[in-house]
Amino acid sequence: MSGTDWKSYADQLQILQSRGLLIDDAARAQTDLERIGYYCLSGYWYPFRKLKAQPVGLSFREDEFVAGSKFDDVVALYVFDKNLRLMALDALERIERAIRVDVAHLLGERDCFAQHQPSLFHGNFSRRTITHGFHSGKTEHQVWLERYDGLVRQNRRQPFVAHNLTKHQKLPIWVAIEILDFGALSRLFAGMSFADKGAIAAKYGLASGRELEQWLRSLNLIRNVAAHHSRLWNMNILELSPVRQYDAQWQQLNNSRPFMYFCLMQKLLATICPNSGWRRRFVALASAFPEPDNKAVTAQDFGAVAGWQAWGLWA
Repeated sequence: MSGTDWKSYADQLQILQSRGLLIDDAARAQTDLERIGYYCLSGYWYPFRKLKAQPVGLSFREDEFVAGSKFDDVVALYVFDKNLRLMALDALERIERAIRVDVAHLLGERDCFAQHQPSLFHGNFSRRTITHGFHSGKTEHQVWLERYDGLVRQNRRQPFVAHNLTKHQKLPIWVAIEILDFGALSRLFAGMSFADKGAIAAKYGLASGRELEQWLRSLNLIRNVAAHHSRLWNMNILELSPVRQYDAQWQQLNNSRPFMYFCLMQKLLATICPNSGWRRRFVALASAFPEPDNKAVTAQDFGAVAGWQAWGLWA
């Protein structure tokens, strides 16, 4: 099916069958196409398509499917990914909430309106000007404040925002923190002083504030993918956090694959909510990865490594 030719659901099904995708129940498969969409599912059947011969380093796919590829396996992978996104959002809501409290509590002790005070932040964030691009001549803090002001305007009719703006003309940091999205929160954390970032990172057993800064940046990407219902299970992570080199188990992980970032989530959750059932639910989900009989996709594509369930992080 080309990108510009409209096809009925029955025609879409016939195209898939003609390319070698096995369909056990045509009526159920057509219902799945109507419910989920051909284009959405195409991202899940892509790895089931035959590899096209290409120069070293390049990888493209034929229209035809690998022998033994089944429509039901594609849908199972879609369902796994949907549940994976829900797991990510559940964890990241808790992590975001905890970091909000940490940042607001620490900065609030310094100044009620800390977000407006350049002296409270690292010089690279608050004093060094950007030398090129759209924001040339401004500091990162000034750019962040422009984004923050936009969030204030968007939320100005919220009763707690309206009340504080009327009373103080601006928001105390512990109020302001509540209107930040994850991206704005992670950027504010990145701009904090080394000492302040380090103090928060130490709470979670991390070696440095820089490490937590990188984690938050990566997790913000995961959150955006999950929140927009995009494919997560085998995505290439573009905002990389380094593998923890001082831990032999972590050194097995691929930081360009999502599994490592679920390990980061669990590392943080072990401090935030140590009695949560999230860990057990993730182990159950990831251990039941829907690997098809023809091995067209495997848990390794997700980034999982052999024996991870026995690690102290998950056991």
